[in-house]
Amino acid sequence: MDNTKTYWEAHRQTYDTAVAAPMKALVASLADEFGDAKIFRPYRDVRFAKDKTPYKTHQGAFVPRGPATGYYVQVGAPGVRVGVGFYEASSPRLASIRDAIVDTRRGGELEEILATMQASGWELGGDRLKTAPRGFDVDHPRIELLRHKSMTLGKSYGFEPFIHTPELLEHVRTDWREATPFVEWVLRYAKA
Repeated sequence: MDNTKTYWEAHRQTYDTAVAAPMKALVASLADEFGDAKIFRPYRDVRFAKDKTPYKTHQGAFVPRGPATGYYVQVGAPGVRVGVGFYEASSPRLASIRDAIVDTRRGGELEEILATMQASGWELGGDRLKTAPRGFDVDHPRIELLRHKSMTLGKSYGFEPFIHTPELLEHVRTDWREATPFVEWVLRYAKA
């Protein structure tokens, strides 16, 4: 609630021990299987933002598996959240992904992956166009997927009792394993 430099400096030790250290330990425990994570800084880039509050209200970490593609975990006021996907795609990379979505076999494979994940509680997200992308028929059976400029899947744990225990590690590991087919699909077909 107090997002000022004065408050931050007075409570920096709490951030270091109660937020940063547990996040570092969590992603270090996952590194052998998923790779090294980038833990995001707590400082916001306020140069062009209307909101000039200097500090983030969440702590996130990202494990890159390809260009702008990988695994994510975050802790914040709403609790703990995990995610996977690609958060940005160059024009050639996005064209490659859309070509795969249009293809009957590859697009069907993506639909199956997404249906399985959504059935187990994952939410599909990402930046989307409001209309069909140029060159694609608005009546295409996978038009909703073709509208994506980025594509993510996320799952929230909220404040389940396990998030304050070592059991959180196994939940994140299990969910990232479950999401690996989606990450692999993106990496297989997103050519730049």
